[in-house]
Amino acid sequence: MSLFASSAMTPGPSKASTSNDPTSRAVPAGSVPPIAAKTADPFAQAASQMPVALRRRLARLATSSFLVVGDIASYLIAYFVLLSFLPSGTEGMILERTFTIAALASIVLYASAGLYPGYRLHDHEHLRRRTMATFKVAVLTAFGAIILPEGGPLLLAVIGFLALGLIVQPLVHWLERGLCWKLGIWGERAVVIGGDNLTPAIVAHFKNHWQHGIRPEPFFHDSLEALPDGGPSIAVIAGDTGSLGPDLAAMRRKFAEVILLSDTPSLKVSGLRPADVGGEIGIRLTTSGSWINSDLIRRILDLAIAIPAMIVVAPFIAFAAAAIYAIDPGPVFFRHTREGRSGRPVHVLKLRTMYQDAEQRLEALFRDNPTMRAEWLSHFKLKDDPRILPVIGHMLRSSSIDELPQLANIIAGQMAIVGPRPFPEYHLLAMDGEFRNKRRSVTPGLTGLWQISERSNADIELQQQLDEFYIDNRSLWLDCQILLSTIPAVFKRRGAY
Repeated sequence: MSLFASSAMTPGPSKASTSNDPTSRAVPAGSVPPIAAKTADPFAQAASQMPVALRRRLARLATSSFLVVGDIASYLIAYFVLLSFLPSGTEGMILERTFTIAALASIVLYASAGLYPGYRLHDHEHLRRRTMATFKVAVLTAFGAIILPEGGPLLLAVIGFLALGLIVQPLVHWLERGLCWKLGIWGERAVVIGGDNLTPAIVAHFKNHWQHGIRPEPFFHDSLEALPDGGPSIAVIAGDTGSLGPDLAAMRRKFAEVILLSDTPSLKVSGLRPADVGGEIGIRLTTSGSWINSDLIRRILDLAIAIPAMIVVAPFIAFAAAAIYAIDPGPVFFRHTREGRSGRPVHVLKLRTMYQDAEQRLEALFRDNPTMRAEWLSHFKLKDDPRILPVIGHMLRSSSIDELPQLANIIAGQMAIVGPRPFPEYHLLAMDGEFRNKRRSVTPGLTGLWQISERSNADIELQQQLDEFYIDNRSLWLDCQILLSTIPAVFKRRGAY
């Protein structure tokens, strides 16, 4: 496979498009198709007459403007939250001006980090870049506080202001992206070159994950000359390109950007890891090392989260244990040996959600119901599982409360907060040996990429692909993104049974 750098390239001279095709504007999935060309709105007709490069720049400018306004709104929300705590008079005016400077500095750093519009970045990369920019502003504020007399209160106020803004921004950013998508200005047209077998999957992936800013169009021709002028400004290349044999020079003349697609959580296409390409969906062929001992930092964070969490959830665990005993007297905790890091056994602790004779019930079910057996072999779970305790069993599993005792495993160092779930032996036997070796290279986790995306809906193949993606792209920022996504995933209860 040829490797093409994903970098901004100066496109060749573009001709004015004479197409009045209204589909040149983005249409949200599930929305009403655009009206016929003869009744298209003037904006669509005018846009279709612009040169491709100009149309692209204007759309990016409009989208970026919306996102900047969203970040300004986030800082205004943070200011009004803190308003009642701010002093009055001259000191209050100084704080307000400092807040304004800090907010503007953060927005400038966001822009320099490529977050406006931030196309083709994974979510955890957005989080990393925003946090790093905010940290830089906080450091500069700290230096200023050292110079100024009695600058301590000023520093604390600014750090609180920046932290609140950072918390509010993801929600506002999500709303702004959705608005841009509805207006038809989010994303850029991209031709997908990936062979007949791979192209439909890639097109479907980017349509479902429109947040990446790719509006995909399949390409099944043998020559780039088949593409009309005024078409997509980006080429996304993945897998075997077949007989096309794309030439880099020709691609640079034809497209503003050429991207060799890396793997995604649900689509393995090239073996390229986003962690090695700057957190983007496409290759930049840069690898950066780190002087930070990430395992040590993970362990510190695990303890900082697990110990307080265990204290908070202890009453809930006790209540659930009492309910289990009332329905089916016997041991309320269930310990099962799983495979941990380096193959060491881990005795995973859970609240018991099944009858004590669960194994006998399962064997009897398989004898009488081959369909259930097929479902088990595909997912190693059953949607209508007769082994589960009535009411309390289903409630604990759907809410994942039955997993909370594993905080003790985390405190003991046998598990981590984030990582691939420790599977039973029968589950691992369905996976190939190479993948099992890869799983042994990391500490199993309480939550992971599989849990926040598909949960029990994923079959063995998708479970393996999600875990493999996490292991290949493992980073503190990806862990933070998974951790932040775990709470809404639990409340949605999608795929939990």
